[in-house]
Amino acid sequence: MAGKKSTIDMKNVKFGKDGTVSVIVQDYESGEVLMLAHANNDALKATLDSGYAHYYCRTKKEVYKFGEEWGNTQKLRAAFLADGGETVLLKVDQRFKADPEKETFTLFNEQFFGEYNNIGSEMFGRLQRIITNVKKNPEDGAYTSFLFVRGVDRIGKKVGEEAVELVIAAKNDDKKIVVSEAADLLYHVMVLLNAKGVKISEVCEELCKRNR
Repeated sequence: MAGKKSTIDMKNVKFGKDGTVSVIVQDYESGEVLMLAHANNDALKATLDSGYAHYYCRTKKEVYKFGEEWGNTQKLRAAFLADGGETVLLKVDQRFKADPEKETFTLFNEQFFGEYNNIGSEMFGRLQRIITNVKKNPEDGAYTSFLFVRGVDRIGKKVGEEAVELVIAAKNDDKKIVVSEAADLLYHVMVLLNAKGVKISEVCEELCKRNR
């Protein structure tokens, strides 16, 4: 299905001497940066008009639809132009992995500085993928698989139990227990959302509506 026609003035995009602009590609659900690519005028127009990411291969000197060969397409959810017009940011629904030949979801898999503690929205996106994978591929003895087998009633009951435990923990002064109970609650809420076919992005969208 074609995407919404763009009203962007291409004159605002600062294409380089080679006729391309840098494109940062970000997963819409988790916020993970998937890859850095390049687009020329035709690729950018094709992306905005079709609703699927198109890039320009500077080696082959041609425009291509990302994922057309492997099926790991990127459905466009939003596009932004940086101040100065020298960089484009695409937020996409990444089907499968950015590189189907690798285990990681994004192309940025070799960390060479700092600590990464799975903090923030990225963690929820990754957790959502893990839970979805367990649902599709049940594992004997796995707790998440057990919950899906027992169904929504059992999952809902666990959400209620964990919510009560978090409230009780909050009445004490031990921060570690509060963190642990909050993690238990959030995990079970994520499983419940998955069981009902609800994505974390849908919940975030609802929260944004309430903050307007």
